[in-house]
Amino acid sequence: MRDDPQGRLALLRRLYEGPDRDGTTHLPYRRAATAFMNWQLRRGLLAADDAPVPGSRWWRAVNERLLRDGWEALGLAIGMDATGSAPSAVPSLDFIRRPTSRNWYRAHNSSVVAGYLDNVELAQAESRTERFFFNLVLIRVLYAHALVAAPRLALRWLSPLAPALGDPRLGMTGIFLSISRILPATYPLGNDVERYVSREHGFGRLVDIGIIQPRLRHLFDWSACELGEPRLAQLLDGDVPCYAWPAEDRQPWLPRPTITARLALRALPPDSLRPPREDRLHRAGD
Repeated sequence: MRDDPQGRLALLRRLYEGPDRDGTTHLPYRRAATAFMNWQLRRGLLAADDAPVPGSRWWRAVNERLLRDGWEALGLAIGMDATGSAPSAVPSLDFIRRPTSRNWYRAHNSSVVAGYLDNVELAQAESRTERFFFNLVLIRVLYAHALVAAPRLALRWLSPLAPALGDPRLGMTGIFLSISRILPATYPLGNDVERYVSREHGFGRLVDIGIIQPRLRHLFDWSACELGEPRLAQLLDGDVPCYAWPAEDRQPWLPRPTITARLALRALPPDSLRPPREDRLHRAGD
């Protein structure tokens, strides 16, 4: 299915039938899993290299990592030989065996991060704007995971609300896909990233600047521990995400905050010390 974008989507949907193929416990998460992939399809990112308008080799590779990990995990769940399976597929197996929100994010983000780290050279070949959004997508999926699994880190005194806000089954993941409202449904993009960043207002800007950005270091360190991938912590240089992105190119990451973003920063400042112990424990209770 590598060169069949709709076939990729069908493969992803079939994963959520579960090992018993009835989907009773897994189907509620399918919407979250397919939401971003549908956006990739609309932009043409998954089109084959020989298509009239070729897709992105980087997006195709990361998408393939997600699909491979999911199907390897399903194979392991039904008793196939584990020889040769990828380490990033293990969290997907955990999700199949225990389909919770936390396990879904851990499975999804383990595969995403593995796809990122395995395809740096492909990322560097993309435009400046595309590389900016690679980093933005990574930040948002890590933060969505933290809402469910590290609520104190994510929302401090509003932590009791965090798991519900981050639950992928409730459609709240849309706030992390709001880039679909500012990026055209085309590929490739040019290098004028500032033009696209200036289009995003409202809730997306509030979350990015007022809530996520001030706690980026805590977020990356916690995520590296939670996902068992220490290299993830190295994708942040100071307060600048640096996946295939030069740390000295700071301006797109420091836009002028809106009034609501400034208010959010005052109301929800990050903890000055390390996140609370219950947020730092790897694989603590859901």
